[in-house]
Amino acid sequence: MDKLLTIEAVAATEAGAIAAARLMGRGDRKGADQAAVEAMRRAMEEADLSGTIVIGEGERDEAPMLYIGEKVGNPDAATQVDIAVDPLEGTNLVATGSANATAVLAAAEPGGLMHAPDTYLRKLIVGPQVAGHVSIDDPVDQTIATIAERLGRSPWDITVVILDRPRHEELIAAVRSAGARIKLISDGDLTAGISVAVSGTGVHAVIGTGGAPEGVLTAAALKCLGGEIQAKFEWRSDEEKERGRRMGIDVDDASRVYLTADLASGQDVVFCASGVTDGELLRGVRFFGGGARTHSLVMSHRRGLVRFIDTVHMFDNQRPPRVRL
Repeated sequence: MDKLLTIEAVAATEAGAIAAARLMGRGDRKGADQAAVEAMRRAMEEADLSGTIVIGEGERDEAPMLYIGEKVGNPDAATQVDIAVDPLEGTNLVATGSANATAVLAAAEPGGLMHAPDTYLRKLIVGPQVAGHVSIDDPVDQTIATIAERLGRSPWDITVVILDRPRHEELIAAVRSAGARIKLISDGDLTAGISVAVSGTGVHAVIGTGGAPEGVLTAAALKCLGGEIQAKFEWRSDEEKERGRRMGIDVDDASRVYLTADLASGQDVVFCASGVTDGELLRGVRFFGGGARTHSLVMSHRRGLVRFIDTVHMFDNQRPPRVRL
């Protein structure tokens, strides 16, 4: 099953990346996101699998496509999967032409990905060498010291990625006090979370509060890479709690720590990301006369496969992506 998933996944993320990249730097974050959604949805229409969107463009019934519960692909196909998508991770990054925007998809057998509501998760993300040796409940200075010890470094050689938000002021101060370096990002904690588990990116941890859907997608990637995410739900309203309750989450247990295997429990987990703009992990879409070149990361948990794919798309020989300008 996962062989088919990897093929269909990369086709969808490449389509989304190309469509979004055409709007790079034009200040139209909504337009770029819509272009990615439409292109990815069209690619899924041709997929030889029966998919259900479990994380997508929101929980609102009026969402036009890739909404939670939507059926995609071929309803008569033998392969049935749950799909989590972020058609454009980093809408603001594309709008400003900044680094690290990606098109992302994860899939697994039915029930293999958590159905997470659109709320917040407090996250601690580390790579394979540190996995199992830290706790989200530990003080920040202890966490930094443990990461440094596991990596054979000093705390001041550790780089922590944190979303640049007012809610993280105390966290930022604590990380600085612990002696670690900080990389503040405006968007895209999913891409940063994956980078933690990839050698050579220079990122050693992601700490802070971000979106729950992105947390599930990150967990799918880390399951393939051997990294670890630990997370706690941070509900912002009773209405969010009710949505979580309907998805089967124990919203009354505030102390529950969700691990990688809780967020991505499937054995046939597949993850794919295609670069929209250049970043530490993936190159962005590069256009040339009559085509484009994409750079993607495809991973399979069952096969232990991590593959970077460099693809040339010739628009003269295929239907070019339709982009609403």
